[in-house]
Amino acid sequence: MATVSTYLNFKRNTEEAFNFYKSVFGTEFWGEGIMRFKDVPPTEEMPPLPGEDLNLVMHVSLPTLGGHMLMGSDTPESMGFKPKQGNNVYINLQPDTRKETERLFSALSDGGEVEMPLQDMFWGDYYGSCKDRFGVQWMFNCEEKAD
Repeated sequence: MATVSTYLNFKRNTEEAFNFYKSVFGTEFWGEGIMRFKDVPPTEEMPPLPGEDLNLVMHVSLPTLGGHMLMGSDTPESMGFKPKQGNNVYINLQPDTRKETERLFSALSDGGEVEMPLQDMFWGDYYGSCKDRFGVQWMFNCEEKAD
């Protein structure tokens, strides 16, 4: 079965971000949990990493809603990465209920920035958007109508 996931790269705080997302979605890390750079078998192609990079997150996966998987990694400069937070990616959540939409919106916008408060929109959905405290942008579309 085909799936879609979102992959997020962070400078050095992937573990903090994913523990936050874990608390929001109430799910557990998928598979073996957090894989660290120190767990990667050494190869000739990959030079040794500095000690301060060994405990960084190499990969983590977290189920969110509807079979969607949120994945992430730290991107150490010692490996040639130069991550930049962009404004071109949103993760779109479509919860089943307005109550769940409000819970997720509140949790993800806490310490971040509300771009558009949740409101009924002309296309019929309950919609809002925010940026969380890690700079990740979220959109919410809920089809459930108000009572």
